[in-house]
Amino acid sequence: MKTRLIKVGFLARVEGEGGLSVKIREGRVTDVKLRIFEPPRLFEAFLRGRDFREAPDITARICGICPVAYQMSAVHAMEHALGVQVGGAIRALRRLLYCGEWIESHALHIFMLHAPDFLGYEDAIAMAKDHPQIVERGLQLKKAGNDIVRVLGGREIHPINVCVGGFYSTPLKSDLEPLAEKLKWARDQALETVRWVSRFSFPDFQPDYVFVSLRHPDEYPFNEGRIVSSRGLDIPVESYDQHFVEEHVEHSTALHSTLEGQGAYFVGPLARYNLNFSLLPSSIQQAAREAGLGSVCRNPFQSIVVRSVETLYACEEALRLIKEYEEPESPHIEVAPQAGTGYACTEAPRGSLYHRYRIDDRGVILDAKIVPPTSQNQKSIERDLHDFVAARLDLPNDQLQWQCEQAVRNYDPCISCSTHFLSLEVDRQ
Repeated sequence: MKTRLIKVGFLARVEGEGGLSVKIREGRVTDVKLRIFEPPRLFEAFLRGRDFREAPDITARICGICPVAYQMSAVHAMEHALGVQVGGAIRALRRLLYCGEWIESHALHIFMLHAPDFLGYEDAIAMAKDHPQIVERGLQLKKAGNDIVRVLGGREIHPINVCVGGFYSTPLKSDLEPLAEKLKWARDQALETVRWVSRFSFPDFQPDYVFVSLRHPDEYPFNEGRIVSSRGLDIPVESYDQHFVEEHVEHSTALHSTLEGQGAYFVGPLARYNLNFSLLPSSIQQAAREAGLGSVCRNPFQSIVVRSVETLYACEEALRLIKEYEEPESPHIEVAPQAGTGYACTEAPRGSLYHRYRIDDRGVILDAKIVPPTSQNQKSIERDLHDFVAARLDLPNDQLQWQCEQAVRNYDPCISCSTHFLSLEVDRQ
């Protein structure tokens, strides 16, 4: 019996620590495990007993790359529990804040973590020696997003200006004008990025995914909407627990999430794009088509193109929001504690982020549930790797390892978030 084992101890260019093992026996893939071994950080546990107003700042510490997503899901869930609806300029500012996070996170992934795969470099530092202008573009795009987060959130990492009901303070219209000037440059560079990544060479790999994302009737989703899928699911966020199931698997400290009756599903830019293409402005749709994308894209390796399209959209949307901004009379709605359960789902850069909280009549958190995008994608990642490797068994281990790592990076996994990656191990027999 011939056995082949491919093992990656630590995966590079992902956020967090994890490993991957693939077993091949007699020319057939028999086992694939995405091993997430970061220790659980127990955020849900130490939210219990805290005041409901603390949730946005505590959950923001789950991730230094997408703290806005955690804050937004937390505030929306608390407002749902309290029967509070935020609209007008405050809602627009929240959307603008999310634009900033999408720009900075997508730019980091596109230029620093994923592009080196397509250009044959070990990392962005090596890539910068031959392509310094491209790396500089990525850094400046990331800075444009960070600047939005800083102005609205009080600082670039773990913002401190978000509260249940709105913001502690809101900017003057004049505070946003410098952002607009930088965003005009960022929009042009984001369009050039779409064109640049569209010229990469992509493997022919198109699984039949079950895509899941938010869908809003009037806008490409950030903060609000119903949960929909490419197989007909269409539910309010408060019905999430009736359709999605988390389970523990021995090889991972992150829970695996499945869609009831359908198994693995896929959240993130590719899912958002496929389920919401019609909600993109016509200019963004045209840029996507010129980059070789249709209204449907199933190739996960082309996710770098889709992320670039979303970056372009976030720049355009941020400019629109800044142009239309009128200063609100008050930075937030006053909220009073009451007993209730709140549900929310927002679209983090990596995909749908679900929060549920139960609070008592004093506003004390009794329990919490947080389902990050990467834990939802784990089963799809493993299934992708099984099918991807099965079609490439003739490759030597070093080439197979490189391509497996690239396949994992298609998802831009945030492993630290998912622990409530990489090393590759291939076992051939």
